[in-house]
Amino acid sequence: MHLIDLLDKARRLYPAKRGIICYEGEYTYEETWNRVLRLASHMYERGIKEGSHVAIVSYNCHIFLEAYYACALLGSALVPINYRLSPNEVEYILDDSETVFLIFHSDFKDKVEKWLEKNKVTSLWIGEGVKGERVQPYEEALLGQKIRELFPGPGDDWTAQIYYTSGTTGRPKGVMLSHRNCWTHALAAVAELKLTDEDVWIHVAPMFHLADAWATWAITWACGTHVMVKQFDPLVVLKTMQDKGVTITNMIPTMLNLLVKHPEFHRYSFPRLRVMLSGGAPIAPEVVKQIMEGFKCDYIQTYGMTETSPYLTVSILKEHLKRLSPEEQFRYKAKTGREFMCVSLRVVREDGTDVTPDEKEVGEIIVRGDSVTKGYWKLPEETEKAFKDGWLYTGDLAVMDSEGYVNIVDRKKDMIITGGENVYSTEVENVLYQHPKILEAAVFGIPHEKWGEAVHAAVVPKPGEILSEEEVIQHCKERLAHYKAPKGVTFLKELPRTGSGKIYKKGLRDQFWKGRDRQVG
Repeated sequence: MHLIDLLDKARRLYPAKRGIICYEGEYTYEETWNRVLRLASHMYERGIKEGSHVAIVSYNCHIFLEAYYACALLGSALVPINYRLSPNEVEYILDDSETVFLIFHSDFKDKVEKWLEKNKVTSLWIGEGVKGERVQPYEEALLGQKIRELFPGPGDDWTAQIYYTSGTTGRPKGVMLSHRNCWTHALAAVAELKLTDEDVWIHVAPMFHLADAWATWAITWACGTHVMVKQFDPLVVLKTMQDKGVTITNMIPTMLNLLVKHPEFHRYSFPRLRVMLSGGAPIAPEVVKQIMEGFKCDYIQTYGMTETSPYLTVSILKEHLKRLSPEEQFRYKAKTGREFMCVSLRVVREDGTDVTPDEKEVGEIIVRGDSVTKGYWKLPEETEKAFKDGWLYTGDLAVMDSEGYVNIVDRKKDMIITGGENVYSTEVENVLYQHPKILEAAVFGIPHEKWGEAVHAAVVPKPGEILSEEEVIQHCKERLAHYKAPKGVTFLKELPRTGSGKIYKKGLRDQFWKGRDRQVG
């Protein structure tokens, strides 16, 4: 199967339907199809063919979706790049991916102009104020382009995208996703989330990240409507969700936390919103409660990786669990979830045997399935290291219950070992989020002469609130074993984030470990 088939189906079944509602304009599925053909024709005439790599550096907009489909049609791979990266980081990805064509927003010209001058690559720019011999305005290029007769390139196992990991643990790696990876995941999402042509999805999380980009395929396959917001702004998101009748979306937990705690949140209503998903990072049960009560909709927690297209679990209730009390149902909804339809998932010990499903024994999540990457671009050794006997080892630590629902307790690299005891940062963070004065929190280990590591918390108080270190520590000691409670607290105005919106815990931790080695068992 080929990813372009999904857009072709939507435009044949719903040619006059508004497929994309963007702040730049609205487009029917027929109009979107023709724009994709024009973009693909333009790139084809400039030498883009099967196996070529096309990069994009842009905000969320209709052009992002058009680039995904045009590249799929040509058999080239799209390389979405995090626009928050430094020029050096962007240049590294452009070079490493062997990009031969670039689409970029003019706001980010300083991040690509040196690379363009050096490589003489043809590019299209979005916005204003860019000049150059090989640079052309995006809309001008499409307006003057005749549609060529194009035949879809290879599908199925052919590479459709290369996503570079955020680089929070070292040099970024290019994760290759095939057509089969993407359409397998999309089909499973349509089934699991019961997506239909009535659904309206808002793209809030950045489309260079798979927390949102997977919806490019699944929402189109269901013939739903895509709504674009340029980037995350709480009031813009809330107003757009209300005005455009959004029915479903997925956001990073930090985004959802900022929405439900925004002082103007209760001014808005969302009568068409049927379910809110969170993914990309763990989420505290207290925030889940606020989401369900505030948005007045169902909630599904998701977990996944770039390497898996992304979903691996969803906290959708099994049929017989819906007969439980609301409190018991919530306990399952707030878990990481049971395995996603298109993957097999296990939680294993160091020797590869399955942990006891008792919600106590901790093991590593391993997975396999048709949505799992074939490997890392130009890194065969890294690919080999990630897989064992056909299973991808995720590096995420979790427990499993008797129903097969897993709950992530930490990343291997984030687990704190203090005085020989394992402390899982998410457990402490969940308790911190219960404090009425705390807006955001992150927990990590810092060096300690006696215990090896000490538990430390970085906390952002809610606006207007005053917190003391003693108050935060005592709050945790009352709810956790004392060795799990933070030994120190750093108060910040905001927590650092990766380009996808996740809390950048490594950046917080590293300042305490400069010049020292940290090893996690």
